[in-house]
Amino acid sequence: MTDNPLTRPGAAHPAITEAVIATLVARFYERAREDAVIGPIFMGAVADWDEHIANIADFWSSVMLRTGRYHGRPMRPHLILPLEPQHFDRWLALFEETAAEICGEPEVANEFIIRARRIADSFEMGRASVTGAIARPRHSRD
Repeated sequence: MTDNPLTRPGAAHPAITEAVIATLVARFYERAREDAVIGPIFMGAVADWDEHIANIADFWSSVMLRTGRYHGRPMRPHLILPLEPQHFDRWLALFEETAAEICGEPEVANEFIIRARRIADSFEMGRASVTGAIARPRHSRD
């Protein structure tokens, strides 16, 4: 049996802290808002950026540190957005670049990247299922 980072108990990595998560989320959204591909989607969907960033930091805290702070339903808002595969691809590319920059160590950044790819696949497959389509994972690797 191999060590699966997604089911391992505790924090994803000892170097991941609330401060790292907050910096990563804030920097990612700075970039995302300015991005030609995903910026218009975010700008049309988010009314209160401070609230959104805090909510997403709670989400990542729950994912990476298992704090349980996030109590939302992340799929729901994404179902009503005009998202296409290229939006997920750009979101991931931008997120991965930001994680590499903020985390410094590739091993730490990879912990975020593994989960971000799974999240992107989950959202894409969830969006497909509500339209009766079938989608397979495109981003995560086992």
